[in-house]
Amino acid sequence: MERQKRFTIDGTDYYLDLLFYHRKLKCLIAIDLKLGKFKPQYKGQMELYLKYLQKYDMQPDENPPIGLLLCSEGNTEHIELMMLNEDHIKVAQYLTCLPDKQWFIDKLNRSILIAKEYNDNR
Repeated sequence: MERQKRFTIDGTDYYLDLLFYHRKLKCLIAIDLKLGKFKPQYKGQMELYLKYLQKYDMQPDENPPIGLLLCSEGNTEHIELMMLNEDHIKVAQYLTCLPDKQWFIDKLNRSILIAKEYNDNR
């Protein structure tokens, strides 16, 4: 829907990197790109964006917006401790360059193990 969406709150300008609309989920998706590892203050910033979108941009028949923070480096413990999944905020790592083939193989094998463990515990 928009790139660099501008919010003005109490005279201060904020810029959300990307704003999408997901038709099947019927909600706005706010995406913020960050360099480096996830920092706790990113959660507060995304919460502000989501509250703004909910108040000013969300339509009556839509679900609450979802926030996606994309960081160039991972640090899972911070993310787990802040329990972001409960706040409609998701965090993922993006790649700044294409990794070698072995990286993909390792990620795929790890994902298969996680899926097997999940199915075994059901």
